[in-house]
Order: sequence, then structure tokens, then C-alpha cells
Amino acid sequence: MPKQWMLKFVEVGRDMPPKRDPDERKKDFNEIYAEFARAKAQQQASRCSQCGVPFCEAHCPLHNNIPDWLLMTAEDRLQEGYLLSQETNTFPEITGRICPQDRLCEGNCVIEQAGHGTVTIGSIEKYLTDTAWEKGWVKPIAPQVDRQESVGIIGAGPGGLAAADRLRRAGVQVTVYDRHDRAGGLMTYGIPSFKLEKHVVQRRVQQLIDGGVTFRLNCNVGDDIAFADIRARHDAVLIATGVYKARDIGGPGAGLPGIVQALDYLTASNRLNFGDKVPEMESGEMSAEGKNVVVIGGGDTAMDCVRTAIRQGAKSVKCLYRRDRANMPGSKRETANAEEEGVEFVWLTAPKGFVGESHVTGVKVARMRLGPPDVTGRQSPEEIEGSTYTEKADLVVKALGFQPEDLPTLWGEPDLPVTRWGTIKADFRTFRTDMPGVYAVGDIVRGASLVVWAIADGQAAADSILEQLNSESRAAAQ
Repeated sequence: MPKQWMLKFVEVGRDMPPKRDPDERKKDFNEIYAEFARAKAQQQASRCSQCGVPFCEAHCPLHNNIPDWLLMTAEDRLQEGYLLSQETNTFPEITGRICPQDRLCEGNCVIEQAGHGTVTIGSIEKYLTDTAWEKGWVKPIAPQVDRQESVGIIGAGPGGLAAADRLRRAGVQVTVYDRHDRAGGLMTYGIPSFKLEKHVVQRRVQQLIDGGVTFRLNCNVGDDIAFADIRARHDAVLIATGVYKARDIGGPGAGLPGIVQALDYLTASNRLNFGDKVPEMESGEMSAEGKNVVVIGGGDTAMDCVRTAIRQGAKSVKCLYRRDRANMPGSKRETANAEEEGVEFVWLTAPKGFVGESHVTGVKVARMRLGPPDVTGRQSPEEIEGSTYTEKADLVVKALGFQPEDLPTLWGEPDLPVTRWGTIKADFRTFRTDMPGVYAVGDIVRGASLVVWAIADGQAAADSILEQLNSESRAAAQ
């Protein structure tokens, strides 16, 4: 039976942590949501209906024990709640900040379906883990026994870091190889600080370093070290590179200066916020200051770009998307935040080309309408004949998604198994590839996806690798 202080959703309304005023928050890159106060977190957690079949848990890629740690929060058993959340989620303070809860746990909350407003699961998850760091409940990684086996992980993004954490806690020697100068992947260089402040990522990286994980940064596989050499050094290898090759669009004027890719733009901004010297920002190439900015795309990366442009001091920011608001793939919450900050969304529009001579001055845009559904069930956008016009633009950011790099060619490994989409071919249960001892997780297997899926894959792959190592150890002992 649920405790008497639960099921308060009838008398207590849904409430989010307070947001900073748009005029204030668009002047900096700090997170926009304040922290829940203790009493408010308890009150909001008490709204949980403690379902017999919790849809929130079922629709979480990590299958977090959400009703249980909501109950513990309501009962002021915060340390127990944190420890329970950590059992299934390596980085709950990160998913609490950047997961699209409106499409996952909160979007499937039973009381939301009943019209009472979902439990604010993400904000409570963030509160629990931030409190755990503050109170010292987050303990160092300290394996009971150190093992001799080693695993090489290629990619220091969420999938690679989640696997490194689980393997190291089991005593395995872990080395993480990454092309960048800081670990974290897109959590460090792709997601802006107003959604995920960088100290949140870096303290987890430091926890791994303190726990004995070795990081080889500025290490480009295929150039600085051969994939074959990594395989020779380790008992198993996990590929967790993510997908970084930008999808592109052509058309007249597509090569004009002033047209940039989303990841290049976000990386330059994040590097500047780290205090790095960024020539592209100094030259103005990646700066939106004083410019009319047009972002093309409708996903979460596009939302990151438009909100970054606002903070850089853009004169105007417009987002072009070929479908309508209801069919936009990005988070509805992020769209609302962007609109509050002054972004204009131009729905049912698609670029046809670019205007300019020595530099882009505009985007040729066609108006669209939604036609019959495509194979995915979504209505297909159709161009309205004779509707083309020009949107003024001094900076155009293309946020059209990502696809895999050609790893077999880049790494000189023609036998590396890939699908017809270029993703690594791996078993979705064990994450093994057809190469002995080689595993793969995250976006490089799934295609561009969510951080939470990469974490789930990384944890599951670590378990699969441990099973392999244990099996080999038993065989050697016989």
C-alpha cells in the first residue's frame, strides 16, 4: 500500500523549479532553472500515484526505479533515494537536466494521462543527486579487488563514460581514448551550459580519474594510434564514438561564408565559455553578435543553436522548420524556453538556397503544407508552388542532424562490421560485434539518439564485457 503522504496529485498541483527571467538569463550561459527547495521537492514527489505498473519506469531507457525514489524523497529519505537512483543510472544529475522527460518518463506519467499534470520527475532527480554531491554521499570509485584484465574504450561521451564507470567499479583496468582535449563528448562541447553546466560533467570525469580510469585525450584513432594497436593492448574494446558527421543541404549559394554547421557553432561557443582561445569567435565567423541569425532544423540541436545565438547578442534569431509545431521533433519545453527568450519560429518553411556574393545575406525559403503520412506515420511536407521568399540572414546555422563517419576507412579496418547506414553492426542485447572482443554502443550503433540511451547502452555493454572476461577467467583456471 502506498504511504499516506503519497497520492497528493489531487490536492497538490504540478510545479516546476522557478525559472530565471528571460531578460536576465539570456545575458549569460548559466542554467535557467533554480534548484528545488527541500520542502518543495518533498511536496512534488508526494504527487506520485505509486502505480502498480509504473509507465514512467517502463518508458525510461534506464528503467529507473522512479516511484521508489519519489517515495523516498517524499519521506525525506534523500540519501536512500539517491543511492537507489544511482543503481540504475551512472549520471542521474545529467539525465535530470537534459533528458527530454516530456517524451519519456513524464510524458507517460499516469496522472498526466488523467489530467492532473505529470510529476516533475526530472527536477526531483536533479535535486536528489545535486544534494548527494553537496552532502558527500557520492562516494569515490573503490573496487574491492583490482583485476588484471583491461578494456579500451574509444570515445569519452556518455556511453563510453558509463561503461568506464561500471567496469572500473568491478576492478577492470580501463583506458578511454578520445579525440578531444576534454572528456564528455557532446555533453562537454555540444550541449550549452544553460542546459548542462560543465562542472557537472567534469566532476564525474574527475571521479573516474580518481578511481583509476586512464584518459588518453587528443588521441585520434587512425592517426595517433591504430585501432589494431588498441585491440592488441586490451582484452576487450568498446567503440563509443558517437556520430559527428553533419547532415547537409545543398542548393544555390550553399558554400557561401557565413553558413556553418551546428556542432562547429556550439563547440566554438562552449570552448569560449571554458576560457579557451577560439579564433573563429575572435574573427566573428562563429559569433552571432549583432547579426540576423537563421537556424535550419527542428530538433534539440537546433534549439541549442537558437538559444546560444540569443546569448551571443544576435540582432534577431529565426528557426526554420518544414513541419508545424505539433510535428517538431525537439523538446516542447525547450521550444517554449526559446520563444520566451525572443526566438521566432517560422513553421512550415524549407530552405531552397542561399543569397549573397562574398558572404551570405539571406536564405531562399519555400512555404510548405503537410500532405499524407510517410512510412513513419508523420505527415510529409509538400512545397506550395510560387511561395518562395527570402529571409534576411548574416549567419546561417544548419542543424539537420548527424550521421556516422566512415570508421572502417578512417581506421583502416575494412573488416569492421557496419550496416547500410554506416553505423557499427552490433548485437542489441550483448553489444558484441562480429570482431572478437570488440563491442559498440550509443549513437554509433543506434544513429543519432539521446544521452540517456547512450548511458543505458554503456552500462549494458559493460555487463556484457564483464561476462566475457569472467568466462575467459574461468576457462583459464580449469
